[in-house]
Amino acid sequence: MPPRPAPPPPGYRFPAEWEPHAGTWLSWPRPEGISFPGRYEEIQPALVQMVTALGESERVHINVSDERHERLVRRMLQIHGCDDLGHVTFHRVPTNEPWCRDHGPIFLTHPGAAQPLLALDWGYNAWGGKYPPFDHDDAVPRHVAQILGGLPIISPGIVMEGGSIEVNGAGSLLTTTSCLLNPNRNPSLGQAEIEQYLKDYFCVRHVLWLGDGIEGDDTDGHIDDITRFLSRTRVLTVVEPDPTDPNHEPLRENLALLRTMRAEDGTPLEIVEMPMPPRIERDGQRLPASHANYYVANKVVLLPAFGGASDEVAARILAEAFPGRRVVPIDCRELIWGLGAFHCLTQQVPAV
Repeated sequence: MPPRPAPPPPGYRFPAEWEPHAGTWLSWPRPEGISFPGRYEEIQPALVQMVTALGESERVHINVSDERHERLVRRMLQIHGCDDLGHVTFHRVPTNEPWCRDHGPIFLTHPGAAQPLLALDWGYNAWGGKYPPFDHDDAVPRHVAQILGGLPIISPGIVMEGGSIEVNGAGSLLTTTSCLLNPNRNPSLGQAEIEQYLKDYFCVRHVLWLGDGIEGDDTDGHIDDITRFLSRTRVLTVVEPDPTDPNHEPLRENLALLRTMRAEDGTPLEIVEMPMPPRIERDGQRLPASHANYYVANKVVLLPAFGGASDEVAARILAEAFPGRRVVPIDCRELIWGLGAFHCLTQQVPAV
């Protein structure tokens, strides 16, 4: 491997998602994309509801491939009820697919620095080369950094997706062995080496490793479908009470691991259990529906809803966890055909 670039200077950190945002970045899906085969029109209402809800909260930046794509997106927004686009800015940044959490830049902040915002440009290979081509997606961080005024950008030189990590903003990071140690990402690196990359470039000092993700997750076990920080020392983790469900055992094992874990200062983690939604299948395929794939914006929390009793339970948990924010349940029974939901689609730009 080539020499590693220098990590961010001292003083930078990776803010938690619930800290103030300057905006939210999206990459709108293309009709010719492969994420929603045969269902492109059907997923538009959920996308528009996402953009509309974010209008209460912050500016929304949308990557579109060209003028034709922008016209299409504007029309979809208006058809499905988002008439006021005053909070939306379009950018001509071509993408292959819409999963901005994984292909977009990840931002670090340092309010006392001459440049208080820094972008990380990790390598992106479409979750182990599963969905070529991905060249446009891999270039997104560099385009966004330039749009935001030519931000300094660091490319650590290995593959890493935003959905594979979760931080508490105070030095702790959650991830999974099933994803980060999968040989389809960085086959020459072991766990200790990957952990050092996480510490050096995300500016954290404490890495917590869980095991497997949920059935149907083509990312090999992203953390944002299973376990999320609610505060510095509180975590939400999904559970499946049905012992006959394939998700029961891996989620039980992750829960057991969490009960042994502590935050960066040694404080035991407080665990909040969230039920899995009803099983959703299409064309004989289990889809990775999870309420944990929510997104925390400045004034709203976007909750993936799936039409079962667990929707209400999940909404209540998030309302208690994020008082002062409005929880917005949005039906994702069509959107999940793309194997992701709101956290997968978004990338926050921290306020500085």
